[in-house]
Amino acid sequence: MQSDTLSGMSPTAPLPFASAPATSATGPNGFHPAVERWFERDLGRATAAQQAAWPAIAEGRHTLVAAPTGSGKTLAAFLSAINSLVCESLKRGLPAQTRVLYVSPLKALSADVHKNLQLPLAGINEMLNAMDLPAAAITAMTRSGDTPQNERNKMRRTPPHILVTTPESLYILLTSASGREMLSTVQEVIVDELHAVANSKRGAHLTLSLERLAALTAETTGQRPLRIGLSATQKPIETMAAYLVGYGKNGEVEPCHIVDTGHQRDRDLRLCVPRSPLSAVMAAEVWGEIYGQLVELIQAHNTTLIFVNNRRLAERIARFLGEALGDEAVTAHHGSLSKEHRLDAEMRLKNGQLQALVATASLELGIDIGDIDLVVQLGSPRSIAALLQRVGRAGHQVGGTPKGRLFPLTRDELVECTALVDSVQRGELDAVRFFEQPLDVLAQQIVAEIAHQEWDEQALYEQYRRAWPYRDLSRESFTATVEMLSSSYAGRRGRREAQLHRDTVNGKLRGRKGSALRAVLNGGTIPDQFDYEVILQPEGTFIGTLNEDFAFESLPGDVFQLGNTPYRILQVAAGKVYVADAPGAMPSLPFWFGDAPGRSDELSFSVSRLRAAIEEKLTNTTVPATTAWLLNELPLPESAASQLVEYLATAKAALGVLPTQDQIVFERFFDGSGDLHFIVHSPFGSRINRAWGLALRKRFCRKFNFELQAAALDDSIVLSLGSTHSFPISEPAKYLNATTCRDVLVQAVLDSPMFETRWRWNASIALAIVRRRGGKKQPPQFQRNDAEDLVAVVFPDQIACAENLAGKREVPDHPLVTQTLADCLTDTMDIA
Repeated sequence: MQSDTLSGMSPTAPLPFASAPATSATGPNGFHPAVERWFERDLGRATAAQQAAWPAIAEGRHTLVAAPTGSGKTLAAFLSAINSLVCESLKRGLPAQTRVLYVSPLKALSADVHKNLQLPLAGINEMLNAMDLPAAAITAMTRSGDTPQNERNKMRRTPPHILVTTPESLYILLTSASGREMLSTVQEVIVDELHAVANSKRGAHLTLSLERLAALTAETTGQRPLRIGLSATQKPIETMAAYLVGYGKNGEVEPCHIVDTGHQRDRDLRLCVPRSPLSAVMAAEVWGEIYGQLVELIQAHNTTLIFVNNRRLAERIARFLGEALGDEAVTAHHGSLSKEHRLDAEMRLKNGQLQALVATASLELGIDIGDIDLVVQLGSPRSIAALLQRVGRAGHQVGGTPKGRLFPLTRDELVECTALVDSVQRGELDAVRFFEQPLDVLAQQIVAEIAHQEWDEQALYEQYRRAWPYRDLSRESFTATVEMLSSSYAGRRGRREAQLHRDTVNGKLRGRKGSALRAVLNGGTIPDQFDYEVILQPEGTFIGTLNEDFAFESLPGDVFQLGNTPYRILQVAAGKVYVADAPGAMPSLPFWFGDAPGRSDELSFSVSRLRAAIEEKLTNTTVPATTAWLLNELPLPESAASQLVEYLATAKAALGVLPTQDQIVFERFFDGSGDLHFIVHSPFGSRINRAWGLALRKRFCRKFNFELQAAALDDSIVLSLGSTHSFPISEPAKYLNATTCRDVLVQAVLDSPMFETRWRWNASIALAIVRRRGGKKQPPQFQRNDAEDLVAVVFPDQIACAENLAGKREVPDHPLVTQTLADCLTDTMDIA
């Protein structure tokens, strides 16, 4: 079957070109007869996405392909490039130059594409041989963090025609002399899974890398490379197209041809609930019922992919299913497991040796893991796009029907999952949240570019403004970033920390000694989480990682589980946990903080809409009638619909109304110890509630003069006060207003651990803190100390004694402080 990797059959439509005689150079639509014949023999028919994309790409137009998972998008991007290389090879031979660059956010996906490229290349050469034509010696290689040194040396000596890489490796290649030479001949760039990077700093980083590449190729070939973007879930699609291609010299968005075949397709999607009623927290016996249902589903299918929202749950589910089905039939897959374990799990699943694989988002994107019969989602995936991506892993081929089962784990998740099914049925999709002009990323890319080439300051500003996230970058912000880099980030840390020389008289920027090495060793935007390596003794084998908080709290003798296997801790050292096998021992499960996603804005709106619709029905009719209406509207099991309606009916009876985004409810109660708890029922999602809750907490602290406890959830904000505090329940509605809430929230953020963590991350991205020195990773405590030293110079009020502060903290006008606050207010929270 034709999938998003490059092999298979497609039943959709005939090829958009007719067969040409063997003697002609190209067919009537520009494809060589050998390419046509291979496609017709091995694939049969073109998909709608391919039919629409090929003519535009052949005309040299930037193209964005938005199509469902399994619609042959990758081949749509590659075939025109392969055809051009075949024609050039037959006409005058192919020089050893890189012409096509494929960028994927996942190393595993890059490896899959490279592997699958060999199939069409070999098939086309077979056809050329049958036509008595010489083979096209088209080469493809992968460059990622896992590429061995001998392979890197090989591609330096003989550049491949097609280079498959990741955003981080592209940045490194652009920051090395040999890499720049190899990339200077690129004519086409394919960016896969565009949505996966557009909502993070990785995306902004990639867009600047693409602008650096465009400037490099313009010097060599006189033109910018053709850009082709691929994604299954994109909204708004016009903005995604602009994000891909950026701006021209005239200040207008580059033209981009959009191929949009929609994200809708037939799906077998159902919601499942245990026989026992769901509650606020999953009871042990209900877990037992869910395990039983999972075993039945797994046994009824050849291969099952089970998605969970965090790594701890992945380990827990894999352990219980392993006990029921055998350890050889089930395993876990997540980012804290070693590369070898993950690759082994993927290959076992692909080869049919695994019945089930329990994964986090590590397998959400299009890695080739073979045919999946069923996808199970345990708990709400918290966004519409995540559900569509995950369920799309089943039936991951043209003409296939994705089959998914969604298991809510609590009553609130039952509401959320029902809203999710409703959103999918309506054809709704999450909008991508873009990072606007992150200055820490800009600083890193300035250092990397200047390290190898002198630039006119104004010219570099104009070049970087062509990247979509930086389209509104002011000259003042760019100048402030350049000044920061040329003055050792704070002006008081010594000239050795300066990363570039700024010639203000002539307006030139030049690199300093060591800046290129610093940029290469410390590049990228993925923050260090300071996980501990787990080392198996006596072999000394690396088997995975643990969160540093878990490592701190663990003692020798403790038993934990990683990848289905229990281990006993022998020693906890700096950055390492030494362990031994503990077969048969009962483990305490490792935990990771903060890796469960927050709910998307669109899904929060859908939850509010569902509550409002059910409230209207409950107001005008009975509970049974409302249940019957819900069953008629959505494909739900009867037990799920009745539990949902009864839960919301109970909530309506207790509160008087159901909280929605148009109807906020304040509630307060005293617990058994007499302490007062104030609850704001607001189904806006955690980003908005976190901002609102933090600002409210600051107001309560000032009013009652003590630090209270607060929690922000997707559907509510909880503030816990003491037994001596009282206020009219309507009073907190007046605590915040649009003119002052930003100032209140900024001061609240500065008092929270959020600022400290984000500061360290941003200082690392901006190269102010060295993460690697001499090829070795800097210990976590060194990086923390460096971050504190830097903030002491840049923002002394932040670490000053609170007793010595007169009034609020004064925030300095510094690019890193500005960016850190922006990240807290607009990424972790939603100030707008």
